[in-house]
Amino acid sequence: METINKTKVVKNLKEKSILVSREFNAPISNVWRAYTEKELLDQWWGPSPWRAETKSMNFEVGGYWLYAMVSPENEKHWGIMKYIEIDKYKSFNIEDSFCDENGIVNSELPISKGITSFTETNNGTLVEFKLIYPSEKDIQILVEMGFEQGITICLDQLESMLINTNF
Repeated sequence: METINKTKVVKNLKEKSILVSREFNAPISNVWRAYTEKELLDQWWGPSPWRAETKSMNFEVGGYWLYAMVSPENEKHWGIMKYIEIDKYKSFNIEDSFCDENGIVNSELPISKGITSFTETNNGTLVEFKLIYPSEKDIQILVEMGFEQGITICLDQLESMLINTNF
């Protein structure tokens, strides 16, 4: 399937941020669910051939999503997304980190704070998420880890899921 909309990734080293944006031809309620329900996140978050596997999720202020990125060989890399603020169907603020399987943050890898926002458009929903890092070096580490390619694949998978799934 060829993607209808393209993922845009803007790195701002001066601001120490990465802004990712993508428009989806789906209503906000469906896109919101895809970002906030573990059963749906597990279907698109991991860039193929990897996949996401949720260990636990509590989508509320003070809650978190603890998940693994799982390789085809079953190698697991853990992440935790802590929910700081939630404005239903509009945005949520997070702290995003690499961690171990128990959610203990790995402070040697980049930790970001960010906001994911959802805006109704004429064609559906625009999602923008901005991640802020403590240093330019942290952004460089993510770039070297393949962040841009990975997030593009994930958002392509989300678009496909939104087109092919009844909510």
